[in-house]
Amino acid sequence: MASKTFDHNHVARDFMAAVNMSAKELEEWLDTPESKAVGWKGADGKARESIGHASGRRIVALLDTPFEELTNDDFAHMRKVINYVKRHTAQQPTNIFTSRWRYSLMNWGHDPLKSL
Repeated sequence: MASKTFDHNHVARDFMAAVNMSAKELEEWLDTPESKAVGWKGADGKARESIGHASGRRIVALLDTPFEELTNDDFAHMRKVINYVKRHTAQQPTNIFTSRWRYSLMNWGHDPLKSL
């Protein structure tokens, strides 16, 4: 069985590969109208903030947290980000430049244009 430290190192490495925006870039993006306009806001659609937007705020905090201070909940969220980015990058539309697809991924810290 792998050690917890190894698992955390693996998750941190994959997280940093999936999140290709800096904390500053992501923070600035989250303040835009485009960022706030995309994402799922719950079954009733009445939530003030989408799940992806809230995740983006947490990602900013994670990027600014030293590895040694990350909690198990932080690593669980990092795995959630990794899986989201993997799933959604596989669904690339024809127009990626101004698509809701790109904007949603950016809320999760991944700008697909950086991968071109």
